[in-house]
Amino acid sequence: MRAPIPVFVATGRGWLGPCRKLAASADIAVVANIRQAAILIVAGEPRDEDRDALRRLHDQMPHPRATAWWGTRPFAEADSALEVSATDDPGPLLRRAFAALLARVRESEPDWLPDDPPNPWRGEGDHGQGGKGMMGGTPYGRPMAMTADDLRDGLALDSFSFTVGPFYPSLPPGLALELVLQGDIIQSARIVRPPLDPGKGAADACRSMIVGRMLHLLELDALARRCEAVPVDDRDAVAALRRRIGASGAMRAIPDGLGRIAGADARTRFTRMVAALGDAEASSFAGPGGRLVDLLPGLEWSEAMLVINSFSHRDLVALAPREVEPEEHREGHGT
Repeated sequence: MRAPIPVFVATGRGWLGPCRKLAASADIAVVANIRQAAILIVAGEPRDEDRDALRRLHDQMPHPRATAWWGTRPFAEADSALEVSATDDPGPLLRRAFAALLARVRESEPDWLPDDPPNPWRGEGDHGQGGKGMMGGTPYGRPMAMTADDLRDGLALDSFSFTVGPFYPSLPPGLALELVLQGDIIQSARIVRPPLDPGKGAADACRSMIVGRMLHLLELDALARRCEAVPVDDRDAVAALRRRIGASGAMRAIPDGLGRIAGADARTRFTRMVAALGDAEASSFAGPGGRLVDLLPGLEWSEAMLVINSFSHRDLVALAPREVEPEEHREGHGT
């Protein structure tokens, strides 16, 4: 029996449905960390503003490595790119490329970015250390912690700001957030980029992937993989999956009252989402109104991920419009 190919998927606009089918293949193991991948799959055309994040993502992948461009043209700097048309199954090409990498027949891809700090920092600041006073700055592109008042008790503690997304697997594809944390408590949040359009007719695939992400967050990985692979048009299989999720206690693992908006909390929204699995007509629920970023301050990281993924795609788009970028904002390393 052959080992599955470890791949990391960067999903583009309208490609959520094909990516779900690919993830269900026994030949493929979609990993949650680019450092576990041998092949990066770029599925669909990336947004212009996501291209630099995609380059940073690629350069974090360990050697030997390759990139498959599925239904989109490779970047100019992507030498020896693997190209797959939008209508073809990338599986056979991935299998051959993975075997060639392991046998060292195929050369590993070089970095796409120059070996330079992504942000200027050397020589800046009072002592040339790159920050403000004795602290701060963005050495090597990673913002250092600065003191700020904690929103719970006003004590001045180290706060850390960073950008996560648009390819972070625990978030909907395309969504990028700038967060300020003290410890594991979110102090503030800003939408950097909204989630991507999942594509026409992808409501069922989108819903099953959201439920799958919630189950991963609740550490029910086997059930999550079953959810991500279940044929959404197989009523018996979907009904059996719903019973398994209910019996797992997943709903009760979500804190009562978490992320409440418009009379529904994260547990209620997740319960509705599970009930709608396999129902193509239940494309979304009523839009809740409000802003996602107002729900996140004061939450721990794990709670925030549950709140974000408890919304349907349609509701999340309404809750997370793109925000104006502050003048002093410098983007760190997104994933």
